[in-house]
Amino acid sequence: MSVYSTILTQSEFVDKDSLSYPFEERGLQFGDGIYEVIRIYKGEYYLLTEHVDRLYRSAEAIKIKIPYNKEKMTDLLHQLMKKNNMENDGKVYMQITRGSAPRDHIFPQEVTPNIYAYLQDLPRNEKILENGVKTISQRDVRWENCYIKSLNLLPNVLAKQTAKENNCYEAILHRDGVVTECSSSNIYLVKDGKVYTHPATNNILHGCVRMAVERFLKEENIPLIEEAFHIEDIQHADEMFLSSSTSEVLPVIQLDNVVIGNGEPGEITRTLQKAYEQDAKITDKLITNL
Repeated sequence: MSVYSTILTQSEFVDKDSLSYPFEERGLQFGDGIYEVIRIYKGEYYLLTEHVDRLYRSAEAIKIKIPYNKEKMTDLLHQLMKKNNMENDGKVYMQITRGSAPRDHIFPQEVTPNIYAYLQDLPRNEKILENGVKTISQRDVRWENCYIKSLNLLPNVLAKQTAKENNCYEAILHRDGVVTECSSSNIYLVKDGKVYTHPATNNILHGCVRMAVERFLKEENIPLIEEAFHIEDIQHADEMFLSSSTSEVLPVIQLDNVVIGNGEPGEITRTLQKAYEQDAKITDKLITNL
């Protein structure tokens, strides 16, 4: 995926090839920063307000002062889209670190946060949306503040790599058998017409698509039970799915050696996929009939 040429920084829009930061940069040296990934369909942001709100929550949680308000940030992101003439399906990656300063664990004084955001094309993965994906289980060894979308992603990276090495799309994480989420998405179990997912505690990321899924379920009168389930419960599931900005609402058809339900995407998952397409105003719909 190529990066569009114009990048947003803390002070201006610059060409991607001219962007550089000092080697003493706290995001590089400490992972001292936050990020967001926002989905784009046909040149329009999806769930932009939710992502900007979460960006500011994460910044407040690690005591980074973003130099402008949410309205200004939203305007800058729209300017980024216009300056790149972005009209495709894609995503924006945005990162904010505490800034550049001599290396010290203690926060530097009067430092300006480093900010950058860039656009990439990201076509929808129609094959996996239609057929579902296989997953692998992994122990959740992350810290206890996963609700902060921080740059400290090494446990997530290792879990995702293990999934890839086992020909799986995702790793479903658990703490002593209690399922939390996946390496880069939220996870849901469907049983007897009800949807179960881990409650929105500090142990999981409060996904923006997760919030949309909650809204879709309410509109469809499908019960949502925010209650953690266990790895062993999955063998009795009728269906499963995961959600994220890049994966949308994605059917899960297998965990390790356990086939979920009949091994095909289920009716509730399909209902939510259709609701997602309608909400995101996706014109090239995959889910047209139920």
